[in-house]
Amino acid sequence: MTFFQFLFTKAFVKQLLLAVVVLLALIFLTLWWLKFTTNHNETTEVPNLAKMSLDKVEEKLDEMSLRYEILDSANYNPDFPRYSVIEQIPKPGKFVKENRKLYLTLNPSGYRKIEVPDILGRTRRQAEPTLLAMGFEIGKISYRPHISDNVLEMRFNGEKLEPGTKIQKTSVIDLIVGDQSLNKIQTEGEESSEENQDTPIENIEENNGEF
Repeated sequence: MTFFQFLFTKAFVKQLLLAVVVLLALIFLTLWWLKFTTNHNETTEVPNLAKMSLDKVEEKLDEMSLRYEILDSANYNPDFPRYSVIEQIPKPGKFVKENRKLYLTLNPSGYRKIEVPDILGRTRRQAEPTLLAMGFEIGKISYRPHISDNVLEMRFNGEKLEPGTKIQKTSVIDLIVGDQSLNKIQTEGEESSEENQDTPIENIEENNGEF
C-alpha cells in the first residue's frame, strides 16, 4: 500500500479526527486557563486611597482583589495624616485587572532632619534669610553687649545649638546677637567709678524675628 492510498484508509481518518479533537480540546483548555489566570476583560476601578491609613488601605484593597506595595516615604506634608497615603500609582479612577498591584507612597511622621547652617559671626540680616531659606523658623532675638553686631549664638528649645546639628525642618531657632551700643554703655559704666558697683545689663529680647 502506497502512502497516498493510506491517506484514504479508515485508520488514518480516525487518527486524523482524533488529532483534531485533541487539538481543539487543548485550545479550549488554554483559553479557559488564560481567562481564569488573567481575568480577561474583567477590570476594576482604582479607588482613591489619599489620607487613608494602611489598615484601611489593606481592608479596601482586599475587598476589591487588589494588592499594594509601599514605596519610600515622601517629604512630610502637614495636610495629610501621618503614615497615610500621600500618592498612589495608578491614579484613582483608572481601570485595572484584578490582582493588580498598586504602588503607594506614605506620609512620614514628621519633617526630615537637616543640618543647621553656620551663621555664627554673620549679621542678623545675613543670618535670618539663610535659616528661613532652609525651612527653619526664627524665634526669639536676644541682644548681648559685644564689640560686633553679629550672631553670637543659636539656641533650640532653650539649649545651645551648634552649627551642623541635625534638627527637624520648621524648627524654631532663637538667636543671640551682639550689640555694640550695649557694649559701649557697659564700658562707660565700668569706667565711671571704681567705688560704684557695676549694674549688670540684661539681655534685651524680641519676641519675633522681624527686622
